[in-house]
Amino acid sequence: MAEKDLRVNEQIRSREVRLIRDDGEQEILSVSQALEFAREAGLDLVEVAPQAVPPVVKILDYGKFRFENEKRLRDSKKKQKLLKLKEIRMQPKIDDHDLDFKSKHIKEFLIDGNKVKVTIRFRGRELAHTELGYDVMKDVLSRIEGEYVMDKPPAMEGRFMSMVLGPKGKK
Repeated sequence: MAEKDLRVNEQIRSREVRLIRDDGEQEILSVSQALEFAREAGLDLVEVAPQAVPPVVKILDYGKFRFENEKRLRDSKKKQKLLKLKEIRMQPKIDDHDLDFKSKHIKEFLIDGNKVKVTIRFRGRELAHTELGYDVMKDVLSRIEGEYVMDKPPAMEGRFMSMVLGPKGKK
């Protein structure tokens, strides 16, 4: 449940609430009694489980509680790794040296944890010989030696043949 949905102090609408104290002890009280305890402690009464019957409340510093939740959310976002899709383009009439060079780049992208889309563009009469594209794709796969997971096998899409490779160990 988002913090914005949490009710604090006078916003709590039910007659009775289950108050959880700092020591973990629970008791059912009226909202006015629970609010009185919170005021004596100089803290806020926060509804932490409104769907429960009766709703569960805690006495805590609401500002600090919100700050810690936002901090936890920021930290979890920092640890996320965004997967990028890199694209390598080539033609069916590619030279061995160029294929080595492009395969090396594909390997580096995969090691860095990125997905790679390998695309072969066919022009003019090359479109009649799509098997050459499949041969180039097989050659690329043999040169990167198992550093990949095949996300999408080679397939024709108009004038282009493409396949998508993902890093090994992650899918």
